[in-house]
Amino acid sequence: MKKTVILLSGLFLFLTSCDKNDDDGGGETPQAVTLNNEINEFIWKGLNHWYYWQPDVTALADTKDDDQDAFYSYLNGFSSPEDVFNALKYTEKDDFSWFIEDVDEQLASFNGISTTYGITRGPLVRVGATDNVVQVIGSVAAGSPAEAAGLKRGDIISKVDGEVMTIDNYLIVNKLYTQESVTLGLATVSETDVITQTEEKSLTAATLSINPVHHTSVIEEGGRKIGYLVYEGFRGTYNGELNDAFGELKAAGVNELILDFRYNGGGSVLSSALLASMIYGEATAETNTVSGEVFAELKYNAKRDANNSSVYPFFEDVFLYDKTTGAYSGATDMNRLTGITRLYVLGTERTASASEMIINGLRPYINVKVIGEKTTGKNEGSITVVDAPGNSNTEPYTDTDNRSTKHTVGMQPIVFQIFNKLGENDYGDGFVPDVEVKEYEYYKNIKPFGDTNEVLLRAALDDMLGTAGKFDLKKDANATNVTEGVKFPKFSSEMYIMPNDIKPTSK
Repeated sequence: MKKTVILLSGLFLFLTSCDKNDDDGGGETPQAVTLNNEINEFIWKGLNHWYYWQPDVTALADTKDDDQDAFYSYLNGFSSPEDVFNALKYTEKDDFSWFIEDVDEQLASFNGISTTYGITRGPLVRVGATDNVVQVIGSVAAGSPAEAAGLKRGDIISKVDGEVMTIDNYLIVNKLYTQESVTLGLATVSETDVITQTEEKSLTAATLSINPVHHTSVIEEGGRKIGYLVYEGFRGTYNGELNDAFGELKAAGVNELILDFRYNGGGSVLSSALLASMIYGEATAETNTVSGEVFAELKYNAKRDANNSSVYPFFEDVFLYDKTTGAYSGATDMNRLTGITRLYVLGTERTASASEMIINGLRPYINVKVIGEKTTGKNEGSITVVDAPGNSNTEPYTDTDNRSTKHTVGMQPIVFQIFNKLGENDYGDGFVPDVEVKEYEYYKNIKPFGDTNEVLLRAALDDMLGTAGKFDLKKDANATNVTEGVKFPKFSSEMYIMPNDIKPTSK
């Protein structure tokens, strides 16, 4: 009987204990962590799949989201999606990935559409030993507010909104890309560095579609017919205009070629492959029955495909895209030059990505010489990653037409590095020029494009023809190139694959 009493007492204590725990709430299942911002999860998942350096970022490990509560707690620790993006970048090597506030704005820019004055910045220069800084206009877009105001290449800007630029305030020049209206004060600079104010121009920005095929001409000198092309951006929507320019050069029978990339920050990878195909007509081109020779190979992280790479060949057709929507609209026969055994590229520190891809991709086939300054050094490229995870098993987060309507943000992460036929990728620090010429040292007398006395063009012609004695332009060794903190148009120094581009073939 004693044993029974003991057992009943124990049961009573157990039940009492359970009641006590229930009263205290100790028996309740812990609440699951709620994600504060769904966009944060998209940022992580998009980078986890696509980012080139995903294996090198601990927080992007595939196991990071195995514990959902811990994963959500991690994402909730950021105040914005952009903070998540910045925290996940591999800062040791990544200088070029960026967060997108408005995907539509970016895609329009990739198509050549932007709100602009139509001014491409040339050199920004400190005037000798003075504190004055001046901005040279590099080029003016056709049909732009700048052209309507009578501005032209070589004009010198000394004042912005009535304020004279100095070494202390020169960042007011960024108003060219941040304000919808501006007043520019023009000036001349004497040989003794005296600045004389001349006139003022008031501009209001307009939404324009700008043709990057800025200038085409044929120079006949030294018994040669020399094609000269100023190309300011690899825009897929202007592939037709690029092909037309090569039609002019082909009809003229050019046997030399100079590409002016001094202000070309890059753009479409496909447009780069098309340009290379126009230059080197001897290359075997891709057809329905023949594989083209390799122009470039793109290598991704291991999640991209089983072979971890894809190839851009040389082409025989030009692919055309609608200038407003970027939608593919068909193809046309390509104008391909033959007999071009060497290529001259005019470059500066702003020559980047798809421009450098031309230099690297053609080096195994023809002699390529760089005239000017060391280029940027961007041997990698990006795609537009959007919140559309379910569109494809192989290419998720890329369907820009069916992305989430809850927000406007996206990403432009580096997803590949680019190599030539020989597997060369060694220009991360830029291409060192074969002939160094610093445009800013000649800022007082910038010539129009195509003028054979224009400093970079003259240097290329002299090297090509062995006429070094003609290079007699006076430089200003006291001029200083100013770069720190200076802005450029959004998305102007990139290399990317557009959503509607003809895709490369798997290796």
